[in-house]
Amino acid sequence: RVTGLIPTWVISVRCCFSLKTSQICKVTSLFSLCKGFLEQGLMVKDVRRLRETYIQTTQCKLDIGSILPTDLLYLSVGMSYTPLLRFNRLLRLPRLFELFERTETRTGYPNAFRIWKLVLYILVIIHWNACGYYSFSKALGLGSDSWVYPNASDPKFGSLARTYIYCLYWSTLTLTTIGETPPPERNEEYLFLIFDFLVGVLIFASIVGNVGAMISNMNATRTSFQGRVDTLKHYMHFRHVSKGLEQRVIRWFDYLWSNQKTIDEQEVLRSLPNKLRAEIAINVHLDTLKKVHIFQDCEAGLLVELVLKLRPQVFSPGDYICRKGDIGKEMYIIKDGRLAVVGEDGVSQFAVLTSGSCFGEISILNISGSKMGNRRTANIRSLGYSDLFCLSKQDLMEALQEFPDARVQLEQRGRDILQKEGLLEDINILAGEELEEKVVRLETSLDRLQTCLARLQSEFNSSQLRLKQRITALEHNITIDNTGSGFLSDADGNESISEIDFVRSEINIRL
Repeated sequence: RVTGLIPTWVISVRCCFSLKTSQICKVTSLFSLCKGFLEQGLMVKDVRRLRETYIQTTQCKLDIGSILPTDLLYLSVGMSYTPLLRFNRLLRLPRLFELFERTETRTGYPNAFRIWKLVLYILVIIHWNACGYYSFSKALGLGSDSWVYPNASDPKFGSLARTYIYCLYWSTLTLTTIGETPPPERNEEYLFLIFDFLVGVLIFASIVGNVGAMISNMNATRTSFQGRVDTLKHYMHFRHVSKGLEQRVIRWFDYLWSNQKTIDEQEVLRSLPNKLRAEIAINVHLDTLKKVHIFQDCEAGLLVELVLKLRPQVFSPGDYICRKGDIGKEMYIIKDGRLAVVGEDGVSQFAVLTSGSCFGEISILNISGSKMGNRRTANIRSLGYSDLFCLSKQDLMEALQEFPDARVQLEQRGRDILQKEGLLEDINILAGEELEEKVVRLETSLDRLQTCLARLQSEFNSSQLRLKQRITALEHNITIDNTGSGFLSDADGNESISEIDFVRSEINIRL
């Protein structure tokens, strides 16, 4: 691909100053027959396929055109036109653009490369314009007036170096619209200069636009970050936040920017497929997770699941990561910074935790028999700005559901640690306490059942008494009706008897 750059610069020089060019193009064309390519992400190396694929491409036709021996045409047109016949070498320019595209994708400094590429384009245009100026001067007659290049018979302007530098200087002044060159005297010279000025204006506009865009891209992160800071400042001013707290917030943002922690990792990795995202997380965080004692020698699959669930957190100076007695819902791994184990007053320091230390892993395992349960056993406070990785209890339990053997192993390691530190209850005592608790629960349940049964019995007796009273009242009404009228209609008699039968049936059902 570098051969595409050589003709861009050399051909015009040969046209004007009779320099020789290399024959590298012919060699590189032969190598292109064996150049591999990717097919569905796999490198194709079969020579026959490579040759057939290359022959079918447009680049093959351009390469063939670029190595044609057009120099032989000098036999018919003369030696003076030989450099012009080598313009077919410029057919390799697409390779140069391919080189630029791949380099811009792979380099770690894309903005710097874009600036370099823009400068290269400008230099090539100035170079070509310088060659065009010399050729135009030669066609009009060297030294024929003050505008064209001076006559080569003058010792000051006869050397090749002086000729090229003079033309390059003239081209630079013209294309940058600075001027300060001898004024044209012929119509042809005016037209040539007008064309140069138009090209210069386009170049200047291109420079301003591209440089402005590159500067904007380079400062995009800073601009976005500063916008967030300004918005937060406006909010704190609107809500009348105290000056001390406002200064803490500003120092926090200064720390994030100075340590390049303003990038949202989740947002950056969101565009990647899950497999690549997992590999990046493993490459970045796996060694950190292996520093935790209880996770050493665990299954690789479990470690991968946990790595994907680690969340970075940053704490300011004086922030409490956890307090004694709090329920433990997360474990922490120190990536950078220093944490202090402090007393209840927040000042007395018992120990200092540094990079690579971890804490809180026992409290998220729900180990039965722990004297502290799932509560924190110490106050831990950040001495400065500290970067930590956090693994929540919920995330750990979700991962352990797929690895039951690993869960048993982790719980056993946790018991060993608690037993070594004297924080594990005796198993027999614990079993006795559990049995007593079960007996108490059974007695409580039995009392509740007896109370419920007594209430139901009372309700049943009350309902039975009301039904008996209702039957008695109905029988009494029937007797009165028979005595008063001497007889009872079939309809009334049947109705009363039916009602009595219904009540008796209801009593039997309840019984």
